Amino acid sequence: MQIDVVTLFPQMLAALTQYGVSRRAYEQGVWQLESWDPRSFTDDVHRTVDDRPFGGGPGMVLMAEPLAQCVEAARNSQRATGCVDTRVIALSAGGMPLRDARVRELACAAAAGTGLVLVCGRYEGIDQRFVDTFVDEEISIGDFVLSGGEVAAMALIDAVVRHLPGVLKQESVEQESFVDGRLDGPQYTRPETWRGQTVPAVLLSGHHARIARWREEQAIARTQRLRPDLMKGDARST
Repeated sequence: MQIDVVTLFPQMLAALTQYGVSRRAYEQGVWQLESWDPRSFTDDVHRTVDDRPFGGGPGMVLMAEPLAQCVEAARNSQRATGCVDTRVIALSAGGMPLRDARVRELACAAAAGTGLVLVCGRYEGIDQRFVDTFVDEEISIGDFVLSGGEVAAMALIDAVVRHLPGVLKQESVEQESFVDGRLDGPQYTRPETWRGQTVPAVLLSGHHARIARWREEQAIARTQRLRPDLMKGDARST
């Protein structure tokens, strides 16, 4: 899987290749990461990538041309690595909310040879002409505003990478939150008694059918308590 990220702060993405599951998968060659800084595609002494918005208003807007050249370079790079297709995604507060179903779809596409190009916005946003010309979809990780798209891009990458073949045991990704439109149930480990609280007896019984039934009941109860919208189906769409 090839992931290219258009960002003014490429050093922020280093954590993905240095820690946890994504690091291990990166070192195993399951996925590759390349960053593209729009400043490298400017021709003025100040390496200008933003300007004031037409019509007035606060803040600055990322200019279309440096971003366009980044995406074109990323596409060429992905073709050279054997990607059969490229999907350009802008991380945007106005994008579609990222759901588990969409993460899995992106992972399947990536496993089949589709490269991802993630565009990280900054400041007041991106020139809409670039979005209209180059972006296939806009994705948001929540109804709030970040200083830039880098944190959102990292969340998307981590979520997608863990679903790539060979990264995690299949059992792990099949028995987690959102798989069946609900949350996972509570988990316990040693010691059996901690600060006066004991592990539910059923988990110590060794009776697999009872344990499975208990976990099912707990998952439903936990979802009803914490995310009732999932029970209604409101958060399952892509």
